[in-house]
Amino acid sequence: MPYLNKFILEKVQDNFDKIEFNRMCWTLCVKKNLTKSPLLITEDDAFKVWVIFNFLSEDKYPLIIVPEEIEYLLKKLTEAMGGGWQQEQFEHYKINFDDSKDGLSVWELIELIGNGQFSKGMDRQTVSMAINEVFNELILDVLKQGYMMKKGHRRKNWTERWFVLKPNIISYYVSEDLKDKKGDILLDENCCVESLPDKDGKKCLFLIKCFDKTFEISASDKKKKQEWIQAIHSTIHLLKLGSPPPHKEARQRRKELRKKLLAEQEELERQMKELQAANENKQQELETVRKKLEEAASRAAEEEKKRLQTQVELQARFSTELEREKLIRQQMEEQVAQKSSELEQYLQRVRELEDMYLKLQEALEDERQARQDEETVRKLQARLLEEESSKRAELEKWHLEQQQAIQTTEAEKQELENQRVMKEQALQEAMEQLEQLELERKQALEQYEGVKKKLEMATSKTKSWKDKVAQHEGLIRLIEPGSKNPHLITNWGPAAFTQAELEEREKSWKGKKSTE
Repeated sequence: MPYLNKFILEKVQDNFDKIEFNRMCWTLCVKKNLTKSPLLITEDDAFKVWVIFNFLSEDKYPLIIVPEEIEYLLKKLTEAMGGGWQQEQFEHYKINFDDSKDGLSVWELIELIGNGQFSKGMDRQTVSMAINEVFNELILDVLKQGYMMKKGHRRKNWTERWFVLKPNIISYYVSEDLKDKKGDILLDENCCVESLPDKDGKKCLFLIKCFDKTFEISASDKKKKQEWIQAIHSTIHLLKLGSPPPHKEARQRRKELRKKLLAEQEELERQMKELQAANENKQQELETVRKKLEEAASRAAEEEKKRLQTQVELQARFSTELEREKLIRQQMEEQVAQKSSELEQYLQRVRELEDMYLKLQEALEDERQARQDEETVRKLQARLLEEESSKRAELEKWHLEQQQAIQTTEAEKQELENQRVMKEQALQEAMEQLEQLELERKQALEQYEGVKKKLEMATSKTKSWKDKVAQHEGLIRLIEPGSKNPHLITNWGPAAFTQAELEEREKSWKGKKSTE
């Protein structure tokens, strides 16, 4: 029904009878769902409750009516029956309400109203009249209805009519059964209602002014007159503002309030969860601090106990040592002279060790310088090997070009022969340069051997000094050189590069050969 109301029925115009359409929908579902137990209301009243439920229910499936809307509907019915609202009874009903459900279905609502739980002491006719009045207000948009006297426009006579006030029209009928309609008073924002003084024997008069007509009406008493004037004035004011009827606006406000309260409740629950989590974290932190304090207190107590025990032991030991000192003092005095001479000898030995330490530092400095020279020779050897590899690549390139030149045609043979001679000369020069590089490499290798011998001599000196120092009770600790990693040995001696660098250079040479 919310789907039909929102997307179909609200767009229907002209004289479409929505009540008959609702009755057709009611007929389709009533036999299968309506309870078989006897109810205090008729089937027509149950149909009206069904339509009211579709108006007040939440816009989600499955359809339910929440407790706030149930309270609103029951209050309306109680006021229409002329009874007093029992708030305590409804609160007791809410307490016994099933927590697993958010509201009642339409058939549960019909059973609740039909079993007379909130209409005790009322007969079936009173309940039916109350349902009809609430139905007229909420569904048919009847803002007010009742008997009043109306003055005719032609005969000027007064006739009793049943007036029905809706948001934009006042209809009047012969009787309240609404079968014989006599006319309408169309309301708009330009209409107005005024109170008139009593005249021609008629009392409680008021006037409704419209665009083209004026209607004089007489109420039964002053209270009714004031109620009708106020109701018509409120209807015209709503037309000026373009607002919906009061019950629809109130329903929308209640829904918005529920959404707001739900959002606030969710936010409050979220904050409570955050506070609970923070509280748990604080509790854990406090528990951790408490445990740490207990552990610290226990450790402090143990330390205090150990300190007292140690103090007692030290006092006892001090007394014992004091007695022993008194006994051996004489022996110490006798040994002072002997210790003085030993001290002099010891100081002499310390001076000798200091001299040995200075000489050891000089030997280490020589070894460090030898290592620097070795590194220089290694870099020079690496550069020479790089130049040798580039020359070899160039020679291989020239050799390849020479082979390609030999395979050319006989017509170009003489020219190629000249080029070959030039290339052989260049090759001869390159070979001479290669021999020069080989000579330089041998010289670098000889320099490397000299540096290596110096390093070995420095190492032997360091080892001899280490042996000498080890004999003097370990007073001085030698600074020894780090461990040497094994070097790669080539055909010309130790290489200045690693095995990985050599493999990388071989890959580079093979790549150059393939491109040539």
